[in-house]
Amino acid sequence: MSRRLAGNLLWMLAERGFQIGIGIGVVAILARALGPAGFAHFQYAQSIVLIAASFALVCGAEVVVPRLVATVAPSAQHALLAHAFVLRLGGGVIGYLLMCGYLGITSPGPEVWHAALWLGIAILLREPFGVVVAWMQAHTNNRPGTLFSVTALAIKAILVGSLFAAGVHKITGYVAAFALEAIVLAVLLTSYYFVRVHDRDFTWQTPQARELITAGALFGISFILMMGARRVDQLVLQPSVPPADFGAYAACMQILDNFTMVASILVAGVAPTYVYAKAAYADAHANIGRIALGIGTLGLIGGVAIAGCAPWIVRLLYGNAFEATVTLLRVAAVASALIFADVALTLLAVYLRKPRWIAVKWALVLSATLAFNLAVIPRYGSWGAIAGYALGNGVAVVVSLALWWLHRPVREVAAA
Repeated sequence: MSRRLAGNLLWMLAERGFQIGIGIGVVAILARALGPAGFAHFQYAQSIVLIAASFALVCGAEVVVPRLVATVAPSAQHALLAHAFVLRLGGGVIGYLLMCGYLGITSPGPEVWHAALWLGIAILLREPFGVVVAWMQAHTNNRPGTLFSVTALAIKAILVGSLFAAGVHKITGYVAAFALEAIVLAVLLTSYYFVRVHDRDFTWQTPQARELITAGALFGISFILMMGARRVDQLVLQPSVPPADFGAYAACMQILDNFTMVASILVAGVAPTYVYAKAAYADAHANIGRIALGIGTLGLIGGVAIAGCAPWIVRLLYGNAFEATVTLLRVAAVASALIFADVALTLLAVYLRKPRWIAVKWALVLSATLAFNLAVIPRYGSWGAIAGYALGNGVAVVVSLALWWLHRPVREVAAA
């Protein structure tokens, strides 16, 4: 069994690694094909879509997977998955409509509209059909899901590369490739599930749906707040600076998004053994502190390395048109190390099953970041956004560290 669990984890980590590699390559092609202004439109649309997509996580894997594990009958598992699918689809529709409403109010221009409408297709597909991935996780069999994800990613990368080779510089063709990725993945997941599960009778049960919503509410709210905190800087910055300046900032953040994803990979690799498997709270608490220190140090080393290599990285990925990204990246890369420590410290809330802590933390981060950005970005532009990025990361670490310290184990002192 331990070998199967280890293999399952390796497949999950391999998928993340492949996502990072392909993501970097695709973004580099987009930047060169669209130029700073076109890349700015793409990144702005993607930020809006990512925030809207968070509404589809009405009941995430942390809610669905444990219930699937506790449910033995295939018919009961299917009923659970069907309810989760409907709830996620409903959340996705709400997110898509909110996205359209935001675009209608802000009127960003036709290129952003086209990009958001195409990219937004993933809102309606990725999380709803992701219930199949949760079903695979419950059966400790992530290999098919990883292969399907890699296949869809490869198709997107091939299409993006082909469009670039054909000399296409319009944003519509590239965002259509992103939409196709979501469609292909949804088809593959659905086909796999239907071939292996034959008892698919389903009757809507309002109590079960209500229970799923209640159990996943705090996790869903936390994710919405987190995505808002991570992307609000771009929403505030875009109308305050020229497209080329926004494109330079977005390129910087794109590099750091891929870099900080390594933190989640590292934490996912060590948490099952060094945190979740510990029955004694004192052991788990101490290990979380050690993991945060170690991973935070690795993040700092990586951030300093990125800062030192910033000119080479930017020219290699984006070309000479993004020279303004270099100075932004040098400062922001060091600040991104805080994310590594925060991801590790969040293990405490997960271990103690305290989603309220995560929701409160991201509410504080979003409030502080939004207030700071609204006050500073109109005057200082991209540098104000960089300062807001560092502030948000700092607030997250301070809150997580305070929770870790305040809930340290109480040591019993023996009376003499």
